[in-house]
Order: sequence, then structure tokens, then C-alpha cells
Amino acid sequence: MILNLLNKLIRLLVGTAFAFVLLTYCTQLGAAQRIKDLASVQGVRSNQLVGYGLVVGLPGTGETSPFTEQSFRTMLTNFGIALDADVKPKIKNVAAVAVHAELPAFSKPGQTIDITVSSIGEAASLQGGTLLQTFLRGLDGQVYAVAQGSLVVSGFGAQGNDGSRIVSNTPTVGTIANGAVVERSVESGLMQNDYLTLNLNNPDFSTAQALADKINERLGADPANGYAIATPLDAASVRVSAPRDVGQRVGFLATIENFEFVPAKAPARVVINSRTGTIVIGEEVRLRPAAITHGGLTVTITEDPQVVQPNALANGQTAAVEQSIVDVQLDDSRMFKFEPGVTLDELVRAVNQIGAAPGDLMAILEALRQAGALQGELIVI
Repeated sequence: MILNLLNKLIRLLVGTAFAFVLLTYCTQLGAAQRIKDLASVQGVRSNQLVGYGLVVGLPGTGETSPFTEQSFRTMLTNFGIALDADVKPKIKNVAAVAVHAELPAFSKPGQTIDITVSSIGEAASLQGGTLLQTFLRGLDGQVYAVAQGSLVVSGFGAQGNDGSRIVSNTPTVGTIANGAVVERSVESGLMQNDYLTLNLNNPDFSTAQALADKINERLGADPANGYAIATPLDAASVRVSAPRDVGQRVGFLATIENFEFVPAKAPARVVINSRTGTIVIGEEVRLRPAAITHGGLTVTITEDPQVVQPNALANGQTAAVEQSIVDVQLDDSRMFKFEPGVTLDELVRAVNQIGAAPGDLMAILEALRQAGALQGELIVI
């Protein structure tokens, strides 16, 4: 059904001058999905790490900012090398950088993670540079990983003596695959309680109830008689009783996350991106009885100067006389009527028949909402 609808819409949109995107929410009517695709386990999450370091070995594309010089002096001091205060090192091959990474859940010491390195000063490029040992800290200030290695930079830049410059992609950002070694693990909330909490990616009361019902049904629970394994807490969370043994809990979670159930239908929404002209309409959007007329008024003004030659016997001068041509064109207006409960397919078909541009379509949808004929939430981003 959904594929047929999309095929019809593609045929309707061919040849139009605007990009009209129609998306249905990921759930097909009556199609079941796995719990692991719709929910996550509370407490099982990644953590953000960040650090400050130096990239060395740059081919003259570094910087000489004060904080870079200070960092360079501190690094030399740590190596037992002291510079006099009046000595200003030329460090055009050094750049100060910020390093960030994501520490996945259950990461163990000794494992490696990818890192991203970004210049925070005036460095022109990080191409060819090497990141020196950098501590990556978490929100609590503790060091969770140590980063080091040679950068891979996809962008490049070139500059002439006259100030002209060519830049491709972003030469001041690089990555290092497996560039950080995990030094400390983060405890998860998997074993903190006698139950697990599943958090829906898209909170919905009906979906939370359907998820709990499916778990109770598959595990033989009977909520009607007071024996429930899964209990919905709110629109986003479902609490599930789980074994206390670590191995049993992992196996239990592996079992229930593959249960399939039918989530509730998404709310009726129309989302408009006014900057790009993208319009997304949910499949549950309906229209009440309404009539719409659409017409375009085009006014074209052109200037056609005319040269006037005076009579040979007169004492006049050659002059240019402005002549304006005003052309007004009114496109044929078309009115179409919506019957009660018009579906999304019929709405799009009618709008495309009049050849509405993104701005016109936005105005039509807004007018329908103001008239109370649009049964759905209109969101403009």
C-alpha cells in the first residue's frame, strides 16, 4: 500500500519546479517491528570525551598564537627542557587542537575508539600533522582515554602571495581511526536494580502500552490477575522485571529485545521547512470539507528607449525617449473542493494539479489550519 502510494506521488511530482517530499512514518500499517529498533535500555549509553592537545609536524601551516606558545613551553617543561622567558620559538609547524570522541557503552580498558581533531587557533591546515599524547576527559573531569597518532585530513588549502586562497572541504579538521586507548570504563545501569527500563525513541502512550502488552504476552504474564512482568510508567518508559544474575539478565534482554510488536500510529502532523521548501505530511493527516482557489498574477515591466531624430530644418537635438511596457498576466484560477475525510494521497494530487510552488503550498496549508479544515498539527521549522 505504501509503495503504491509513493509510486503515484513520484509520477505526480515529475516535472514540477519544486521539491515536495512526502514521507510516511517508518511504521507501515500493520507491520511489526522489533523492540530493539524502537527502544533503548535506560543506563546503557555512550559518553562524550574531550581534550586539548598539540599537533606537530605541520609543513608551515601551524600558528604562533599566545596559547599555542604557552602550550608548547609547557610541553617542553614536562620533557625537562626550559626556555628563557625572552626566547620566542618559531612554531609554525605546531597547532593547538581540541580532540573529542564518543566512548561507547561497555567499553573496556585497552580497547580503542576513533577521535576527531579540530584546530582552535589560526592554523591554516592540519594536513600531515601528528597529534601528541592527549588526555580525554569526561563530564566528571576524569581521564577515560588517551589519544595520539597521525591525522587523516580530507581537505586542503592553498594561498598565494597576493592573498588569494583556495580551500577544499575543511583542512583544519582531521580524524584518527582507533586513535585513543580506553583507560577507564564507565559503569552502566544494567545491573543497578531488580528491573530494566526500556525508553521509547519516540514517546507515545499507545506504543508504551503495546510494548508492555507484548512482553507480558510472550513471557506468560497475566496483568489482569496482578502478575505483570512489564509495566508502562509513562509515554516514554516501560519497566520490566529482570533476573538478578548477570548472565541471565543479558540473556533475558537479548530475548525480549527481539520481540516484535505493532507500534501505535504516529500523530497527524505536517512539518514545513520554510528555508528549503521541504514539506513532510504524516499519513494520518485528514481534511474537513473545504474549497481552495489558487491563481497567480504576473506583472512584467520592461524599458524600451526610443531615439528621436529632430527635423532637419529645426534646431532640435537628438534625444532618447523612455518607453515603458507593462504586461500583466493573470493565470487561470482553479478551485477544487475537499470532501470530508480526504486522505493524504488526494490532497497531494489536488495540490500538484494546480502546480503550486513550495511557498504557495505552505500558504494553502496554513490557510487550511486557520480555517479549521486541517486535522493535524502544523509545524514550521
